[in-house]
Amino acid sequence: MIELDRLATEQRNSRSRHIDSVSTEEMLRIINEEDHKVADAVGAIIPAIARAVDVIADSLRGGGRLFYMGSGTSGRLGILDAVECPPTYSTDPDRIQGLIAGGYEAIFRAKEGAEDSPQLGKEDLMAKKLTKDDVVVGLSASGRTPYVVGGLTYAKSVGAATIAIDCSPNSAIGKCADIDLCAVVGPEVVTGSTRMKAGTAQKMIANMLSTGAMIRLGKVYGNLMVDVKSSNQKLEERARRIVMTATGCTRSQAVSALKASGGRAKTAIVMVLLDIPADAAEARLNAAHGYVAAVLKEVAHGLR
Repeated sequence: MIELDRLATEQRNSRSRHIDSVSTEEMLRIINEEDHKVADAVGAIIPAIARAVDVIADSLRGGGRLFYMGSGTSGRLGILDAVECPPTYSTDPDRIQGLIAGGYEAIFRAKEGAEDSPQLGKEDLMAKKLTKDDVVVGLSASGRTPYVVGGLTYAKSVGAATIAIDCSPNSAIGKCADIDLCAVVGPEVVTGSTRMKAGTAQKMIANMLSTGAMIRLGKVYGNLMVDVKSSNQKLEERARRIVMTATGCTRSQAVSALKASGGRAKTAIVMVLLDIPADAAEARLNAAHGYVAAVLKEVAHGLR
């Protein structure tokens, strides 16, 4: 028997005990007030999240990969974070991946029974040829999902770094991980509906992990996403605005620089600021490991 009564995510919330008999407005206020607790719960574990960000950034910098894995809502949240990285930061789709118990079909149609197999978690990572250079982030609101336990256990056996994201203290996945990111959000408004506060907490943490790692890898200059991939009209316009904001240049100058740089905003920024051609800007960025700030610092100090 699964002892759900021991899980923090399965407790009954006294604040919402009569939520079915209040007005719609009061119902929504209760939900909103409970949601306010999520940010504080995540804030309480910032030091641990910072350690996880540095581990992920070091892995990606060294050629490793990041894998999110989970089941149900948790698995979908991992996939969501992974698939947003290529258009936002021009990452290779293979570098950050999301795995869900039950495979592709489970993204759209619940296959909750798939979460009960630790072997499946192991096999999914084996199929990706996991190595010690990679990082595996296991997501599970309850912290007990066998699929995730199996995946993290296998990841540790090959020497990969392991991180758990959960909302129940002293969890099974937390014990399998090098870093346990446990955001204690308290009982859900609807008992056991962990797509609510627990899901929000998991998304917030995943956002921090990927965004923090991308910042550490030089894909952000100031607060501008300078490695944005110009793959549609909206992103093309965003790239123009980024170049204009970073350099103070005109729109026509931004358009010209982006055309010469093949749509790479980071290169276009260096081109405009240093008044150099695209190939020279690329060379300086490569020498500075892709950091715009480092290129400008070297120029300011007369090193190049």
